[in-house]
Amino acid sequence: MLTWSEDPATTQSVTWRTSDEIGQAFAEIAVSHRSSRFDLNATRLEAATERLEIGRSDRNQDRVDHFHSVVFRNLEPDTLYAYRVGDGGEYWSEWIQFRTARAEPAPVRFLYFGDAQNGVLSHWSRIIRAAYQKAPHANFTIHAGDLVNRAHRDREWAEWFKAGGWIHASLPSVPVPGNHEYGSLTEQEEERRVSLQWRPQFTLPIEAGLPESLAETVYTLRYQGILIVAMNSNREIEAQAQWLEKLLATDDSRWRVLTFHHPIFSSGRDRDNKERRDLWKPIIDKHSVDLILQGHDHTYARGHTPVRMSEESGPDVATMYVNSVSGAKMYEFMKDGWNVYRPEGVVLDRRGENAQFFQVISIDGGTLIYKAYTADGKAYDMFTLTKDESGKKTLYQGDANDLGEESSFENGLPYSREGM
Repeated sequence: MLTWSEDPATTQSVTWRTSDEIGQAFAEIAVSHRSSRFDLNATRLEAATERLEIGRSDRNQDRVDHFHSVVFRNLEPDTLYAYRVGDGGEYWSEWIQFRTARAEPAPVRFLYFGDAQNGVLSHWSRIIRAAYQKAPHANFTIHAGDLVNRAHRDREWAEWFKAGGWIHASLPSVPVPGNHEYGSLTEQEEERRVSLQWRPQFTLPIEAGLPESLAETVYTLRYQGILIVAMNSNREIEAQAQWLEKLLATDDSRWRVLTFHHPIFSSGRDRDNKERRDLWKPIIDKHSVDLILQGHDHTYARGHTPVRMSEESGPDVATMYVNSVSGAKMYEFMKDGWNVYRPEGVVLDRRGENAQFFQVISIDGGTLIYKAYTADGKAYDMFTLTKDESGKKTLYQGDANDLGEESSFENGLPYSREGM
C-alpha cells in the first residue's frame, strides 16, 4: 500500500502485512531503468513492524498479524523508482514502480472515489479498475471515507485491498475515515473507535496541534503546487475548525482541495450535517477553498456557491462541492434537491441516483477540469473551473449524459441504514 507521510517529491511511504511468522521485514528501492538488472543498485531498508491482535474484535478470527512500513527518503523529484518488500531472504513481492512528484507546480491528475463500503470485492473492484483504465497516468487517489462497511471486520479490509490489487501498490492513496470506519470492538462495548487496521495499514502524516485521537486521520499534503487537506468529519470537529483556519490563513497554494466524509450539503434523503456545516463552511467561504470532495450519502450531487446569490447562474463561483458514491449501496436523493440550502448560498448543478461513479480531476496552471464517470466509462458530469492570478474563479458547465431509465432506485442492491 502506497501513501505519503512526508513530502511527495522526495519521499514515499509503503506499508504491507504478513503473518506473525515474519518478525523482521525489509524494503528495497532502486531508480527504475530499462535494464532488467536495475536491482543491482537497490538500497535495502529495514521496516518498522507493528504487531496487531486482529482477534481483539469479536468479528474476526483470533489471530495476530504483523504490519510493516518503510518511508523511502532522499528521493529525487519526478523520478521513476522500483521497489519490493519482503523478509530479506526467501519471501519477496514483485518489483513495483512509482514516480515521485515534481518539486515545483506542475500539471496534476488524480482519482476520487466516494463510499466503496458494500460489495467491495464483487462490485467496487470494477470501479477502481475502470478509473485506472480511464486515467492510467493519475498521480494519486482520494478515498472519501467508508472504504468498508464494518470498521474492524478483517475480511472486509481484505476485500478492499484485493479489489485494488496492484493499483494500491503503485498509485498512492489519500484516505479519510467515514462513519463506517468507526465501531465497537465487541458486541458488549459501547465505545466506537477507529478501525483496528487503519493506522497500521496506512502510513500517513501526523499533524501537530491536533488531538492524538485524530492522528493519521487529519493531515495535509502538498503535491506540485496543490494543497490537499484530509479531514475527519467523525470526531473533534471544533478542534479541526481551529486548525483549518490557521492552516488556510497561511497557505499560498494556487489550488486548495478538501476531502472528508460527511457532506456540508447533504444529498441523501432525510439527512443533514448542520453542526459540521456551521463550523466548517464559514472557514471554507472565508478562504474561498476551491473544491470539496465528500461521500456518505450514496447519491451523486455537484454544486457551487456563487460569489453572489443574485447571480446564481452566472460564471463567478467561490467553491465547488461534490458528493459521490463508488460502491453498490444506493440511497434516494433528498426531496426538492438542495432547495432547503438556498438561504445558505449554494446551487445544485447536477444530481444522480443508483449509479456507481468515479471522478477524474486534472489541474494545470489556472485550469481545473472535473469529470465524473459511470462504471461503463461514460462521462456523466463535467465542468471546467478557471482561476486567474487575482484568485477570481469562473465556472464553465460541461456537457453531460443521462443515466437512463434503467437507473431507478428500485434497481439498486438492498441495504439497511442501521449504523449509517
